[in-house]
Amino acid sequence: MFENRKYVIINASDVSSIDFSLVIENNESSLRYNNAGTKTFVKFEGDTPDFLSGKTQYTYSEIKAELNKSEWVNTDD
Repeated sequence: MFENRKYVIINASDVSSIDFSLVIENNESSLRYNNAGTKTFVKFEGDTPDFLSGKTQYTYSEIKAELNKSEWVNTDD
């Protein structure tokens, strides 16, 4: 289902560099941040957008594992 998608975790301070026409997210308000609010991620298909060049890319299964880490999981009730 998501075999062709790639995921990249970026610093929250880099959000202004996102070209939303090249990623699946629509705008800044559609981003999910880690618990500290210091990181977020974007997903894309096809060629790597220039603004993500050189950053670590994850597959769907890899990003799922990353997002299950305590840094991303909200444990508040």
